[in-house]
Amino acid sequence: MKITIIETMRKMIAIDKARAQIELAKELLINHAKPEDGLFQNRMYVKQAGLTAYKGLLLMLVELLKEDRKGQEVIIEQDLFKLNKRIFADFVTAQQVLTKSMGVYGTRSQELAKLGISEAEMIITWVEKYLAIKTKKEQNAF
Repeated sequence: MKITIIETMRKMIAIDKARAQIELAKELLINHAKPEDGLFQNRMYVKQAGLTAYKGLLLMLVELLKEDRKGQEVIIEQDLFKLNKRIFADFVTAQQVLTKSMGVYGTRSQELAKLGISEAEMIITWVEKYLAIKTKKEQNAF
């Protein structure tokens, strides 16, 4: 039972770190990307924000999914698809927006950046709820 508690704590720490990365990305967009009339003026900070948000999301998902893999390499897309198809679709959207549109091209669109950040936040919230349900089921099994 101690292993389950330790694993759950690791996952909760990963969730907290992911939320912190998302908040950092938001700060970069608001304070440094210079939003004006629906467009960002400084693409460098848009790129940095997108990659920061994606890194937090990715690290959290690896922590969530590695338990099921038992030493095998985590393949996020494949494992998420098996776990929940809606969350998989949200992840693909977040991945495209955060890495490509923001991280590579430095989109000027505030609406597109907002979509990527909100998808990432939605996934984090889902993981939090999923872990709470899973932990409760495991506790009831004892």
